[in-house]
Amino acid sequence: ALSCLFLSNMLNFPPCFIVKNGWIMSLSPEEVKKIAFLARLSIQEDHVEQYSQDLSSIFGLVEQMNAAATDDIEPMAHPQDTMQRLREDVVTETNQRDKLLSNAPLQEDGLFLVPKVLD
Repeated sequence: ALSCLFLSNMLNFPPCFIVKNGWIMSLSPEEVKKIAFLARLSIQEDHVEQYSQDLSSIFGLVEQMNAAATDDIEPMAHPQDTMQRLREDVVTETNQRDKLLSNAPLQEDGLFLVPKVLD
């Protein structure tokens, strides 16, 4: 609801309108029901209108972000130029293969034997 209000104030349109094929329009409750059906989601009838408003505001925000000029911006993995602190690559556990294999009903050459599943 907050993003919906934010968009309506930013774009000077009634709450929860989106840009679709160059025209300002909202996502209708019927479209929400269709999307829910296709996604196999169960939405209570009294919540459809709120979902319609929320989804419309999300699409409006996405459209607003798509309108931002990003051609001269280099992609980056992280917004800050920092290095990730990594731990040293050392063994921290002892080898327990024999202990674990002692519980196996079938084993061969240090490996668990399991029934064949696929032919």
